[in-house]
Amino acid sequence: MYRTIKDIQFKGKKTLVRVDFNVPLDKEFNITDDTRITAAIPTLKHILDQGGRLIVMSHLGRPKGGPDAKYSLKHVLKRLSELLKKNVLFANDCVGEEASKMAKNLKDGEVLLLENLRFHAEEEKNDAAFSKALSSLGDIYVSDAFGTAHRAHASTAGVAEYLPAYAGFLMEKEITYLSKVTDSPERPMVAIMGGAKVSDKILVIENLLKKVDSLLIGGGMAFTFLKAMGYEIGKSLCEKEQLDTAKKIMEAAKKAGKALILPIDVVTAKEIKAGVPVRTIHVKEIAADELGLDIGPKTVELFKAELLKAKTVLWNGPMGVFETEPFDQGTRKVAEILTSLKAVTVVGGGDSVAAIEQMGAAEKVSHVSTGGGACLEYLEGKLLPGIEIFSRDIKNMV
Repeated sequence: MYRTIKDIQFKGKKTLVRVDFNVPLDKEFNITDDTRITAAIPTLKHILDQGGRLIVMSHLGRPKGGPDAKYSLKHVLKRLSELLKKNVLFANDCVGEEASKMAKNLKDGEVLLLENLRFHAEEEKNDAAFSKALSSLGDIYVSDAFGTAHRAHASTAGVAEYLPAYAGFLMEKEITYLSKVTDSPERPMVAIMGGAKVSDKILVIENLLKKVDSLLIGGGMAFTFLKAMGYEIGKSLCEKEQLDTAKKIMEAAKKAGKALILPIDVVTAKEIKAGVPVRTIHVKEIAADELGLDIGPKTVELFKAELLKAKTVLWNGPMGVFETEPFDQGTRKVAEILTSLKAVTVVGGGDSVAAIEQMGAAEKVSHVSTGGGACLEYLEGKLLPGIEIFSRDIKNMV
């Protein structure tokens, strides 16, 4: 079992909360997508409603270990104040005299936002002194930043050496749904794997083969499997160094009695460009000068037949080059099928999340993961440092 914010009262407590406010900004530093901020609001409001004293910390962008106005969290201050409906104070550093004094002077129900954690190189190094300095600002620690849970940084793991750690609502939801997929799926369970490369997903596929009843493979990675089966794939994406791996995965699936289903038809073109001539053909018919860029309609129907049986579905990775029409149709059709199911449907991984959001289907599935790398590592079966902390014995805290 792990601790969540439901397990503690926050009245009068200085609560150090790690969120993920790494939002996209335009050239004028306006937020172009505030999803990551809005996702953290339920946890922040819960703490404030109980009379907690809130100290919020995050990273933004990739500063090179020093202050950079371009990556200042001042850019999110106004939007955070609007969403919380209260004035949010701002500290010009995340540690040091100013931050310490402002944190100490907080009253019940007040909010302090700290400057970008990554203005200090010690953050990503999980430096012990830096972790201790951060932890000195609060009485307890809450993490709601699943997207950084696979990183053993000072703000995601180091502070938990000194403060008791609790999962926020967003973190709890991630753990709940991803564990439904990896630990106790209702059967039949189907996984849909896509994206460009087999090499990015080897460990996920190997781990999922132990869990799933069937595995559907689309996207660029499918062509490495098709090549391993002896098909000619023209100029389609192929990781030649992964052909043996693809063969081993197919053999392992067969041995375990798991269905591993590959495309039977594909959409091809001679270049990735909107408006170019395309062909929808059987996988045996790919010409030497063609690229396979999406799954075809017969494959969609094949996948649909498996998905309609499912009680649990995991989707990771698009079915084609979804950013360019008409190579978005396979991904779009899979998204439509997912939204029609009565199963537990979980979407994880950066590109598949982007695809389902682009298609307006994110609200119609059970859960869309907020962590790209963290989601993949969780699905690989790894214990993430930013999650392990919630089960740590709090008697050992300094």
